[in-house]
Amino acid sequence: MMDLSNMSVGDLRNLQEQIKQEMKKREVQEVQKAREQILAIAQSVGVPLKDLLATSGRSSSKGNTVAVRYRHPDNASQQWTGRGRQPKWVKEWVEGGQSIDKLRV
Repeated sequence: MMDLSNMSVGDLRNLQEQIKQEMKKREVQEVQKAREQILAIAQSVGVPLKDLLATSGRSSSKGNTVAVRYRHPDNASQQWTGRGRQPKWVKEWVEGGQSIDKLRV
């Protein structure tokens, strides 16, 4: 274990930069190693890698849209799916004493 208490601020900054560089290098090495392992698995079962990745069995969530569940009664362009944080207009509506159910589509 390295004793950092006796190092100057400059030495610590230099060490920090060396650590950043080493981390980047190792991350690249780990990704390369993972790719090689995946390729080896694909080759061992006789499946081209592109086919292995294409038939993952999961449906892609890209392109799937979520239905709008709430819409502002006076401005149809203000809509919300009900997921994630409430938009500002929904918060203002509720804080104004209105029921969120009145916004439900």
